[in-house]
Amino acid sequence: MKTVIFCRVSSKEQEIEGYSLPAQKKLLQEYTDSKDYKVQKIFSISESASTSKQRKTFKEMVAYLNKNKIKVLVVEKTDRLTRNLKDAVIINDWTEADPERKIHFVKENFVLHKNSKSNEKFLWNVKVTMAQYYIDNLSEEVKKGQEEKIAQGWLPTKPPVGYKTIGEKGKKTHVINNGMAPVVKKMFELYAKGDYSIKRLAERMYQDGLRSDKGKKIVKSRIHRLLQDPFYIGKLRWNGKVHTGSHEPLIDDDTFDKVHKLLKSKTTPKYNKHNYRYKGLLKCVECGGGVTWEKQKGLIYGHCNGYRDCSKKKYVKQNEIDEQIICRLDELKIKNERLLAWVGKAIREQNRNEINYYEAISTDLVSKKNMYERRISMLYNDKLDGKVTESFYNQKIDEFRGESEKIENTINKNQGAFNKYGKLGTNLYDLSQRASYIYKEAKSESHRRSLVNLMFSELILDAMSLQAKYNEAFDLIHNIVSVTNSSKVEKNSININNIFEPVESVVNTGISNNLDALRPIWPRTVYNVRTIFEEQDEHIYIPDLKLIEVEI
Repeated sequence: MKTVIFCRVSSKEQEIEGYSLPAQKKLLQEYTDSKDYKVQKIFSISESASTSKQRKTFKEMVAYLNKNKIKVLVVEKTDRLTRNLKDAVIINDWTEADPERKIHFVKENFVLHKNSKSNEKFLWNVKVTMAQYYIDNLSEEVKKGQEEKIAQGWLPTKPPVGYKTIGEKGKKTHVINNGMAPVVKKMFELYAKGDYSIKRLAERMYQDGLRSDKGKKIVKSRIHRLLQDPFYIGKLRWNGKVHTGSHEPLIDDDTFDKVHKLLKSKTTPKYNKHNYRYKGLLKCVECGGGVTWEKQKGLIYGHCNGYRDCSKKKYVKQNEIDEQIICRLDELKIKNERLLAWVGKAIREQNRNEINYYEAISTDLVSKKNMYERRISMLYNDKLDGKVTESFYNQKIDEFRGESEKIENTINKNQGAFNKYGKLGTNLYDLSQRASYIYKEAKSESHRRSLVNLMFSELILDAMSLQAKYNEAFDLIHNIVSVTNSSKVEKNSININNIFEPVESVVNTGISNNLDALRPIWPRTVYNVRTIFEEQDEHIYIPDLKLIEVEI
């Protein structure tokens, strides 16, 4: 008699206790040998199989029985065959379709077939119901454990790449994986600059050593999900909700927000092997169409794409555009070196005021955050002592953690705002003087593109001539540089030392009035530019001059 064996082990504990798949197979094969059955195929499901895979294997087994007209199925016991009513119905239909079809439950010393006695069928149905109850109850207990884990701030599953799990069962936590974390941080930083498509980023990260747990390349769809995972900023996404985590963040909130905006942006860079310097940046003055770039005899040319019957047919060399861009960048320079030093001093003085302001508010915020942390600790002790109910604990812990997180975010934003303020002021100051040099000497095309995107809102090509319009922020800088470079101010700049280091014999001749009026303008311009950047809907990359690949 032909037969099929079906084995299932549903937990690691069962394997440890000796109920492994090999042990089941041995038991069932010994049984079939004693009955002189010929085993045609063995179907098995291990504890690691997902629910969908278990269902698939079960259906394959039933299909094999029907296709090969095999009428005997051998299993260990009821819950090894099925643990849900849906599968039980399939089994009942299979046995009821042919009186010769039989299922042998070896450990239960029971054979199910169409002509089984009513009490045998009753017991079969009871066992299936008990197996279903076991699974439902197990599911409830698992969900309870997961909810408790989430309440403690820990993810109940494996963390994303960049983290690793430590600790014993029931006490597992997630910590930063120092081997992979730097690569993950680099991934966020590169995408935040706005120069990488997801496909190009996936290739770059593979080159830099980013791998899955199994050592394989992480595909672009997975990269896209990782860039959206709040786990990297200390939060847990579970069942559609975001909770506060207890693990250490790997990415700061500002970088994560920039990445999030870029992922939603329609202007996110697309993968293209021809990464021309001005690709997508210039438009035709006549038709408004994009300028197409191509390489001919070692030189790169741009021209209107002509999709709208445009009359502008002339080709312009890339280096001719470079010269005009550099000319516009030079217009941001302060010509007089003494005035340059004086402006720097004015900006640094305002930065000192910012330091005092942020230090004052940070002390109070830290005190409030510590208060909520103490409340969380006391509440947890009350829960352990049975002084508060589970529902009250969950309600208050979410409230306290929410308030603590708000304060933490405020502290980080304040610190970030100050750092950004100082960095922005310094970089704007340096960029206004060294933009053309940086542009000419930068070794990376992405840095040049970043600089152009940062400083210009519109680049219009009219035959061989480029019309370059500054972004709102740099338009402010251009205006104040024009004032600073005016002949009247330059002429009076010879007395700057007298303004900052006055002596008793100085006579007010009216010369310093122009400089005194000018002095607040640069710090105020820095403040206004900073405000413009913060209000931008789209991410603007502000280059850090230390990262530019030239000698500053």
